[in-house]
Amino acid sequence: MRRVPERGKSTRFPARGAASYYTSRLAPRTARSFLPALAAAFALAPGCGYIGGPLPPLANVPSRVSSLAAVQRGDKLIVQFLVPVLTTEGQPLKAPLTLDLRIGVRHPEAPVVKDGVARYEIPAAEWIGKDAVITARVVGSNGKDSGWSAPLTVPVVPPPDVPHDIRAESTAAGVRLTWQARGDHFHILRVEGTDTAYSQVAPDVVKPEWLDTSTEFGKTYRYLVQTFVPLPRGQEAQSDLPDPKSITPEAPPPGVPTGLRALPAAVSIELSWDSPEGPVPAGYRLYRSVAGGDFVKIAEVGGVPTYSDRAVEAGKVYRYAVSAVDAAGREGPRTAPLETSLQ
Repeated sequence: MRRVPERGKSTRFPARGAASYYTSRLAPRTARSFLPALAAAFALAPGCGYIGGPLPPLANVPSRVSSLAAVQRGDKLIVQFLVPVLTTEGQPLKAPLTLDLRIGVRHPEAPVVKDGVARYEIPAAEWIGKDAVITARVVGSNGKDSGWSAPLTVPVVPPPDVPHDIRAESTAAGVRLTWQARGDHFHILRVEGTDTAYSQVAPDVVKPEWLDTSTEFGKTYRYLVQTFVPLPRGQEAQSDLPDPKSITPEAPPPGVPTGLRALPAAVSIELSWDSPEGPVPAGYRLYRSVAGGDFVKIAEVGGVPTYSDRAVEAGKVYRYAVSAVDAAGREGPRTAPLETSLQ
């Protein structure tokens, strides 16, 4: 039967403490199961320190470089890698760090580091016709190094020819690029409007011309053409980049109307024709020559391809030609003359 303390009195713990108080009043089995849980509760209580033996000191060794990449561009080797920010134990690395790159037995000067990427530009002349073996490591502020990364082998060739005389032409089908360069493989890169990040729109063009069919009239595009030489293991050697070529393609002028027909009537000559291929013109211009004279514009009509010429006289010979006009007012070529007369 549970005892209830009298009003005004409290239950006191003996001097041995709470743990010994409870264990002395619990059955032995209950005590044995309760003590580990109690110890765990004390260990996890807020403000309690680490319970156990001392931790070994951190090694503070920089993580190994794992993102080493390199490409030959012109007469240089471009080498890049992400600078490690953690130790091998996942702790932040303390500055300053020393970056060490090795090509063969050479150690190039310190790289340019931007946004966490180390970049080297190294003259490639001494490795032409050979393989350049590249590896990198990081040395921490405590003098400990990451160890050398896995080696990267880059075959080096004579610098590929830089494309020149690059031309961009607006056509009805898109922007047509042509250029001059020694080589059989080319990259095409493009950027639109005010963007600055080029994207590769044609990865392997095998002749010095290419048609970009994905353009829109009225938009500005800038193009780069780059020669490259395929190498083993999926690598390539690239030429230096030329100056970009800019163009804002425009729709070409209207084409030539077809099927011009003339039908003499009682007091007029009724003309009709078919629209040219491509976009429907905004209108047409009519030209007439009388008795072998010069052609003179006699009318401008809207998009309907017909016209009635009532300023004619019986017995005279007339020749007609028609051209198409777009919304910008640009006029296309005229048709071949058609001769007729009013009887």
